[in-house]
Amino acid sequence: MRVELPEPSAEARAHSERLTALIRAEIATAGGALDFARYMELALYAPGLGYYSVGTTKFGAAGDFVTAPELGFVFARCLARALEPELADGEDIVELGPGSGALAAELLLELERLGTLPARYRLLERSADLRARQRETLHARCAHLLDRIEWLDAPPSTPWRGALVANEVIDALPVRAFALRDEGLFARAVGIDAQEHFVWREIAADASLQAAVERVLGKRAAHLPRPYLSEVCTLLDPWLDEVTRTLERGSAWFIDYGYAHGGYYDPARHVGTLRCHYRHRAHDDPLILPGLQDITAWVDFDALARAGEAVGLRVAEHATQAPFLIANGIDEVFAQGYERTADEATRYALAQQVKRLTLPGEMGEKFRVMVLRR
Repeated sequence: MRVELPEPSAEARAHSERLTALIRAEIATAGGALDFARYMELALYAPGLGYYSVGTTKFGAAGDFVTAPELGFVFARCLARALEPELADGEDIVELGPGSGALAAELLLELERLGTLPARYRLLERSADLRARQRETLHARCAHLLDRIEWLDAPPSTPWRGALVANEVIDALPVRAFALRDEGLFARAVGIDAQEHFVWREIAADASLQAAVERVLGKRAAHLPRPYLSEVCTLLDPWLDEVTRTLERGSAWFIDYGYAHGGYYDPARHVGTLRCHYRHRAHDDPLILPGLQDITAWVDFDALARAGEAVGLRVAEHATQAPFLIANGIDEVFAQGYERTADEATRYALAQQVKRLTLPGEMGEKFRVMVLRR
């Protein structure tokens, strides 16, 4: 997928070069080939240098991509209606990766209108820069509810009840990349060429990767074309255990783009699902612009369901985004928003928002909602 990308500023380029130097040093320490999962971790989360560790604008029109809450209020108001039964006794909401704070603000406002505010709205955010932006958003949009809001550095350490919300979070977990070839299974790693550019390398798969790939592919591996490139998120199981361990009673809501029912490892999907986002351009080269672009992999919802079962959670709901929003009142949310404004430009923008959230070619079928319950 070749895409013309805007040229970074001199300051952004210098920042990327600092992260590049750090990654080069790790590649040298690793003997010339750094497993892609470690490369992705550094590119996204290296302290002070990774994409999510610095204060550049990432979300919305001025950033690199737009999430559903950044489009407007429709998504959050529908989600609030779905969450309402979970909060009947004043339980908590814990949001993972709260981004700009837009989802938190709109959820709180809609739950207030519905008369079902959570006792606490807790945002798990480690980035100081993103925390600052979230505080700014929440102060501007729902200052009267700030006494219910708190920030966490880690998942709650004591038992709690309510709803865990993770919108477009799992896609940013580092994944291990692999290649199936006639000669066998290989780990895809990152090396350096003669021009000091990052390049793909393939090395023998270690026992951990072999076990992970065998677990997700099983007998299907024999029927996949060669070569076949894909990814497996080996962090998913321990991560889910960590973020839900103290959820005593309630539900965990995961909204992300992904595949289910065996579709992740479809024979036609032979180049994997890695996607990068830079200034609203999507492409598939994670080895360029380290620190300046988002790197994601589509979510294997079958694996998420298995991970949930392993930690005592059951799948309570699983649907693509369009039917989920329809079941949770998108028609009423749209009608109310339409009636409350006479501005034709605003009405048009609202209609476009609904289309983007629900149409098959947009988010309607690409995004899925899975609810795990304890």
